[in-house]
Amino acid sequence: MQVKVVKFGGSSLADAEHFRQVASIVKADPTRKYVVPSAPGKRSKEDTKVTDMLYGCYELIKAREPREVIDAAYDKICERYNGIIKELGLNFDISGELEYVKNAMLHSSGRDYAASRGEYLNGLILAKYLGFAFIDAESVIYFRDNGTFDEEKTNAAVAEELAKNEYAVIPGFYGVMPNGTIKTFSRGGSDITGSIVARAAKATIYENWTDVSGFMMADPRLVNNPCIIQEITYRELRELSYMGATVLHEDAVFPVRGAGIPINIRNTNRPDDEGTWIVSRSNGYDTEKIITGIAGKKGFSVITIEKDMMNSEVGFGRKLLEIFEDNDLPFEHLPSGIDTMSVVVSTALIEEKRDKLLQTISRDLRPDSVFIEDGLALIAVVGRGMVKAKGTAARVCDSLANAGINIRMIDQGSSELNIVVGVDEGEYEDSIRAIYGEFVH
Repeated sequence: MQVKVVKFGGSSLADAEHFRQVASIVKADPTRKYVVPSAPGKRSKEDTKVTDMLYGCYELIKAREPREVIDAAYDKICERYNGIIKELGLNFDISGELEYVKNAMLHSSGRDYAASRGEYLNGLILAKYLGFAFIDAESVIYFRDNGTFDEEKTNAAVAEELAKNEYAVIPGFYGVMPNGTIKTFSRGGSDITGSIVARAAKATIYENWTDVSGFMMADPRLVNNPCIIQEITYRELRELSYMGATVLHEDAVFPVRGAGIPINIRNTNRPDDEGTWIVSRSNGYDTEKIITGIAGKKGFSVITIEKDMMNSEVGFGRKLLEIFEDNDLPFEHLPSGIDTMSVVVSTALIEEKRDKLLQTISRDLRPDSVFIEDGLALIAVVGRGMVKAKGTAARVCDSLANAGINIRMIDQGSSELNIVVGVDEGEYEDSIRAIYGEFVH
């Protein structure tokens, strides 16, 4: 028997009209048994997400602002929820819950608790509207003492609770620490909750409903009307998410990936659109495009070390990376030559450690020169079809050369799943458009 877990983002639950759309989607398919909601999102560009309103209220309390200022801020949150209830015509009094949350925030319940109440309250309303059971994520999603997610304990608890309820709403974004305090995932963490529930339910499909009709091949802010990706593998998604694509939280793939559960990205406002399928494996690809998607980030620096006969010096690379490890610095890429080695790192992470890094590298490795260049943007061109297509790297390089863009770095993994190029930040947008134009006609 099919079981679908459906997660709805904040834009899909921003107001009563969107609640009606969500209910219509859920009720249209009886296999949509478990629903994971986010907090209400923006109703317009000028609006504020409820989660941000809760963060703001928390900061007012922390700053010991006058009670009337705090009350005024919290009243706006109450108005959002009460407005949704009223417009839906629900016979549901949530005033007690709202008062409890407010008092808990006033008595130092913590930032994570404040942020999580957006999903909690929205989950209560949605469960009432759908006629589903409500399962508080606090009772089934667990973190360890060090703040890491406890996958095994959570999977057992969620599975046990779901077995008692044929249909249920489980709010996203949060769980509980061993000491009973609320702990949230990072922003966008409702995606992770949906994936956790899908795994525990042994779902056939995990549907992730948002405000776009799938995963786009490139950032629509940079490329006009980019194509929708029809099918993408978990590995491709991971590469694109890491490099800045934001439709799905990058950690949301792990619980379902191991279980082989496909994810379907769908559009709440266009429910008939097929959306994007995220799958474990796929042999098919668009032979006209070859690549699956393009994504990138700004804000990188390159630390370059030059030394004659570096290639014959045993342990040189290890010693260099140990310096980064000792300074608690992760690296992005390691392009190298015979007598040069470069380390690509986040500019923000090295900001306070520049002088120390250069001094340590000079002292321990005795290079001929070592220097840092800032202003690098990284662009990942990702596609499972590249392994079967000749000349993909050449096409990437040619597209940039034809646009008058200089490549400062290029790196391709042995799996041929992606090609990463580094360009000046000022040429980042033009680079994305040039590469997209080369592969999508």
